[in-house]
Amino acid sequence: MNQQPVAPAPAAPATPLRVFILDDHEVVRRGVRDLLEAEGDIEVVGEAGDARQALARVPAVRPRVAVLDVRLGGTDGPGGDHEGIVVCRELRARVPELACLMLTSFDDDEALFDAIMAGASGYVLKQIDGAALVHAVRTVAAGQSTLDPRTATRVMERLRDPERGGPAEAETELDRLSPREREVLELIGEGLTNRQIADRLFLSEKTVKNRVSAILSKLGVGRRVQAAMVVERLRGHGRGQDGGSGG
Repeated sequence: MNQQPVAPAPAAPATPLRVFILDDHEVVRRGVRDLLEAEGDIEVVGEAGDARQALARVPAVRPRVAVLDVRLGGTDGPGGDHEGIVVCRELRARVPELACLMLTSFDDDEALFDAIMAGASGYVLKQIDGAALVHAVRTVAAGQSTLDPRTATRVMERLRDPERGGPAEAETELDRLSPREREVLELIGEGLTNRQIADRLFLSEKTVKNRVSAILSKLGVGRRVQAAMVVERLRGHGRGQDGGSGG
């Protein structure tokens, strides 16, 4: 994956940005720690060399960002080659406000897709330069994604592939939602916030928040961006059905 030009970084937080590092190589952990803490406003609050340690320590120290190695030593863990992605999914379930940034040596479409569906906010190669890694950490901490347009396109193509969770599965997912939940999902797909959705549908913001939580649960996803991907998948299916009748 070629690195895209680095956009301006989000403004530095008023309080230290708390980061946790998971990598099975001590040299990598030390290098990432030194790089991040050289920023002054970033604090590395913990690190781990395996999945078990990370799952025990992260909920205790409550970082804002977890930098997770996709591949952890060996393939005998629950996630095989991609055990770091399993850790991402588990941590996101336990600490929903946590932003996970996946770090890997391999440009692997399968791992990329699985990471996004596990709730990761970003996915970067270890070949990334120091400034770009710091920028990626700040970006996911601000609630944004580090996926460049080309990478996002690859994810969407995977979502639209009928043999890999495409249109037929999307229809089944939609059937789980009530009519009102479908309305909310459509607005999530348009990028609206809870407040904007509440204003559009004449609901309280708390009601919208509860409906969004229900939608994420029914769709089996952990983040709004994943729900938006489901909407896009459905729209892509609709365009495909209508393609023969237009003109």
